[in-house]
Amino acid sequence: MHTEYHKEFSQHLGRDMEFKVYGHGGKPVMVFPCQNGRFFDWEGFGMLETLGDYLESGRLQLFTADTIDAETVSLIGGNPYDRIRRHEAWVRYLTDELTPRIREINGTGQKMLSTGFSMGAYHAGNLFFRRPDLFDSVIALSGVYDTHDMYGGYMDEVVYINDPCASLSGMPADHPYMDLFRRSVMIFCVGQGAWEGPLLAGTRRLDGVLRSKGIPAWVDYWGLDVNHDWPWWKKQIRYFLPHVLGEA
Repeated sequence: MHTEYHKEFSQHLGRDMEFKVYGHGGKPVMVFPCQNGRFFDWEGFGMLETLGDYLESGRLQLFTADTIDAETVSLIGGNPYDRIRRHEAWVRYLTDELTPRIREINGTGQKMLSTGFSMGAYHAGNLFFRRPDLFDSVIALSGVYDTHDMYGGYMDEVVYINDPCASLSGMPADHPYMDLFRRSVMIFCVGQGAWEGPLLAGTRRLDGVLRSKGIPAWVDYWGLDVNHDWPWWKKQIRYFLPHVLGEA
């Protein structure tokens, strides 16, 4: 399998950021690790084997992003005003610096799929809703899509745009993003087993917001035996990918 490692300086973050590329072509996928995870986690947890046929056949090309969760969503006791602005700088890194590199390396001109599990699902969903001009699909598994617990209920204009439940609730019906959302493939899934309780509640909240705004999405609730762990996420992404790629 074709693999590349990159370490490049980010002007938005003022430091080097790392990412890896897996596969030689196909649909570009921006991948987010779980909370406090790293860009190499999908490799370490066996996701390359799970998606090996897609990667080897040139149907998918993964770009695994690094996060700065320890400075933002996970920073206990930090000032939420500063934390969310650091998070916003990371979002700008993704959209203004990493995305052009993905386009350059991938070369297909396709819009991206965003995906992730747990906190990675929040990142994937948030970025998709922020920039449907860059993404035409999202697969988010076991995520929460509001920021209440991340920032202790703090809210300002920067938190608002990074809180999908809040920002979608306030989006006017004639916003140009609404048409982009309706032409995209949105998949949100959560189990109902061990450690999924808060994620189940968070997914239900997003489901309600999307329904109220008339935004079509596939929100899937798996069974009581489906827990918050990699073996289930591997099964889920194999199940949903054909629907994104038009192979279902």
